[in-house]
Amino acid sequence: MSIKPSPRIDSHHHVWDPAHRDYPWLAGLDAINRPFTANDLGPLLDAGGIDGTVLVQTVSDIEETREFLALAARTPFILGVVGWVDLIELDVAADIESLRQGDGGDALAGIRHQVHDEDDPDWLLREEVQRGLETLAEHDLVYDLLVRPRELPAAITVARDFPHLRFVIDHIAKPPIASGELEPWASLIGEFAGLENVACKLSGMVTEADPSTWTPADLLPFVRTVVEVFGPERLMFGSDWPVCLLAASYQRVLDATRQVLTELDVLDPDAERAIFGETAIHWYGLDVSGLDETA
Repeated sequence: MSIKPSPRIDSHHHVWDPAHRDYPWLAGLDAINRPFTANDLGPLLDAGGIDGTVLVQTVSDIEETREFLALAARTPFILGVVGWVDLIELDVAADIESLRQGDGGDALAGIRHQVHDEDDPDWLLREEVQRGLETLAEHDLVYDLLVRPRELPAAITVARDFPHLRFVIDHIAKPPIASGELEPWASLIGEFAGLENVACKLSGMVTEADPSTWTPADLLPFVRTVVEVFGPERLMFGSDWPVCLLAASYQRVLDATRQVLTELDVLDPDAERAIFGETAIHWYGLDVSGLDETA
């Protein structure tokens, strides 16, 4: 009797519609400043052999999160949503409960904020933010860390101070792949090695490389670093679609990630299952029972 393979998960993608909501960060990005829907993504997942996804917030607006949860409720492949709540609100718990009681609320898996857009590199260390993080831990939600190397010292501190809260570093913390400079990013990311409450997404790398000339070889030293720090059991694939389209198609991102991991000689069957599915399923508590049995 054959063993059904583990579901393959894309742990990081978006959808948006500039006609419906303002996305200030899309200014000047003409190639992706248009609607991208779950219907657009579906065929790309099928072509890439991806069974399920995690949909991630794009703006600091709780109404977007409500819309994403409702979308998850009617879209079989969206298994989890990383949304947004205002962590500095006094009653973060009420917002979380409101989201969970709404349409698709059981898909709420985590919360994210664009920390790298804050003027203060120590924003995560603010007392009111940490009060919000404690609430996330109490509600068994993941906190996605959207940071650059500038904010990594604060991220390291909160990860140490909140061992009871699961963190996921988005886009391997956006190192300067285009320049090839590993430091200080590599030393900072290395501080997470012993922090078992922190995982990392192999995502968003192609847009940190030179968008017109990058090759998988440009990604290799950065992927090697996070493999050494986290190991496959704390790494997960993410496409960052449609942002990735600034530099590569969905399939090229998927293929490049696999190629680099293969060249590093780490993609044995166990690592393949972890990075392309099981880590995301475990970390976000995804319910995969509804996926097509033939997928």
